[in-house]
Amino acid sequence: MIKTYKIILSDAHPILRVGIRALLGHEPDLQVVGECSNTEDTLIMADEIKPDLIMLELDLLSAHGSDAVARLRQRHPQTRILILTQHNSEEHIREALRAGANGYVLKDAGDDELVMAVRTVLSGKTFLSPSISEKVIHVFLVGNKTNTLQTRWETLTSREREILKLIAEGYTSKYIAEHYGLSIKTIEKHRSNMMKKLGLHNVSALTTFAIGQGIVRTNVSAG
Repeated sequence: MIKTYKIILSDAHPILRVGIRALLGHEPDLQVVGECSNTEDTLIMADEIKPDLIMLELDLLSAHGSDAVARLRQRHPQTRILILTQHNSEEHIREALRAGANGYVLKDAGDDELVMAVRTVLSGKTFLSPSISEKVIHVFLVGNKTNTLQTRWETLTSREREILKLIAEGYTSKYIAEHYGLSIKTIEKHRSNMMKKLGLHNVSALTTFAIGQGIVRTNVSAG
């Protein structure tokens, strides 16, 4: 039996929701189980349905910044969150990823790119629209000149860098543990240490950092 993934569409524009629903309707394993037009309804529906994926319009975040993403991530840590937006500024990208978004796709993306974004995020990887990849890399590599992530990269051990590469490529802690003959607890400890050293807070941010360092191909995580 084919596994069916439950998806919630959260966007203020009904026409866009209709289009996405029709597009995903051609995919037998992707099922749109609910639609929302605002943040609060999205949170309520997520509590009731517990979807595999929420496609969330960034405009819904409005003055609350990345609050909706953070609240969804806290209440539903297993649910994947794909940002759908027209915003491609560094600030919006940074806030969404740091809050826990698993993907960031622009509204002008073609049908193939949108489906790829959904499938990439559902597979456990991070998706970034190719047109914003350079911006994202810039966000995580350029900043305080005395304390950049480039400098922090040098604090990682060789084993941590190897594990980071596998994490960025979407491999699970179980797979990585078996690959190195270590316990899952040890791998998770390595991941925690990396996040502390790099000042990052989730796997999406680690993946973006890995892309910036060139240790994984951009299209591994950016589709």
